[in-house]
Amino acid sequence: MRVLSIDGGGIRGIIPAIVLAEVEARAQRPIAGLFDLVAGTSTGGILACGLTVPQAVPAAELVDLYLTRGPEIFRRPLWQRVTSAEGLVDARHDPAALQRVLADYLGTARLADATTCLLATGYDLESREPYFFKSWRVADEPERDLLMVTVAQATAAAPTYFPPVQVHPPGGGPSLALIDGGVFANNPAMCAYAEAARLAPGEPVTLVSLGTGEQTHPLRFAQAQHWGLVEWARPIIDVVFDGIADTIDYQLRHLLGDGYTRLQCRLDDASDALDDASERNLRKLVAQAQELVTDKDAELDAVCTALLA
Repeated sequence: MRVLSIDGGGIRGIIPAIVLAEVEARAQRPIAGLFDLVAGTSTGGILACGLTVPQAVPAAELVDLYLTRGPEIFRRPLWQRVTSAEGLVDARHDPAALQRVLADYLGTARLADATTCLLATGYDLESREPYFFKSWRVADEPERDLLMVTVAQATAAAPTYFPPVQVHPPGGGPSLALIDGGVFANNPAMCAYAEAARLAPGEPVTLVSLGTGEQTHPLRFAQAQHWGLVEWARPIIDVVFDGIADTIDYQLRHLLGDGYTRLQCRLDDASDALDDASERNLRKLVAQAQELVTDKDAELDAVCTALLA
């Protein structure tokens, strides 16, 4: 069972997109043809949807999504900054731009149309429990067959950055109030592994996990010891996302051994902000992704060989 997992990370999704473009170039196959299951959270969920729509978006075009449409998604006009009080009383970003971009790339495709098993994560505020978008379940549960645009928008609705997404399941049923699955699985690799074990019991699992860059900005004790609700509002999201990702990596290294590959880089130069889509930061993110590809050249070759075997 060949599994791909892609972390959340906002604009930093350009890093796994560049890695995936390199994999497609080396393997000479689309990602959906290399993996039996593609999983993603947040920006990773957007990539997972784009890679598995019937007319699969080449990973190189998804890189372009971040470069050319990222500034549109994360643009913050003055009225938005004022009315949201810089994100303290409302979401920092208007979701309309994200909706437009997703519609351009995903069209009218639904979960049932995924060309390989697709898993994306969300969290339902109404039921207070995780919600998993699973393409293979919609045949038996058609009420789960949502538009991929809706799936991508919901999995990317990071608290304080975008508002929750209200979803009305086709065919009826209670509505959902979904936010970014990163609140419990910013690194969805363990969720993907669990689903792979259930879909193909007893089969060996090859799992490739792609990060969006490790956060390196320290939160100093001298500052944090005096923080209250307002000061923790933004940093706590980053702490939760980053801590979850590292924990899952630790667990899977012990569980899968050689069957597990994690491709991740430190953000020593680029910003670790989820929404810094400035031209300067995009250049730095691209440079860090290209450095990752160079540093992991042998591992990428090994991954491609294993996937094509």
